[in-house]
Amino acid sequence: MIIIKKYPNRRLYDTSKSQYINLETVKELVIQHHEFKVIDSKSEDDLTKSILLQIISEQEAGDQQAILTETVLKQLIRFYGSDMQMFMRQYLEQSIATFLDRQDAFQGVMKDFLDTSSPLSAFNQMMEKNVAMWQNFTGAGTQTHRASSQASDKPEPEGEGGEQPPPTPK
Repeated sequence: MIIIKKYPNRRLYDTSKSQYINLETVKELVIQHHEFKVIDSKSEDDLTKSILLQIISEQEAGDQQAILTETVLKQLIRFYGSDMQMFMRQYLEQSIATFLDRQDAFQGVMKDFLDTSSPLSAFNQMMEKNVAMWQNFTGAGTQTHRASSQASDKPEPEGEGGEQPPPTPK
């Protein structure tokens, strides 16, 4: 685990590389899934959460595509101190984990698809699937058509030109 010390002058020091770093570097550590901890250089208090919130705050302030809208932030604030605070935390963690799992699975499928297919063969595969689905869809109609044609194979009653004889009067 990487230990980052925060000094009173607000500078961050990466002890694993023996160099000063900035919030952008910490953001890169997060993106690259590196485990780290930010501690106060004097008290050794854990400041990791505070630094992460600072990164989010800067991202949200400068980004037109903010994730945390004012509405979402207000709703989150309302959960603090309520009976539902613990459930909301668990819900958010599980929701994000599920979202990331689905995203990884989708990206894996797309990568496999694009790696093994040229655009023409991808189009051909898509067309083959569409034709198969259409055949399955119309297969029920074909079976009904077969049943009606088999019924017409039965000998027709006697009459002129294969027509039904007129009903007999009672």
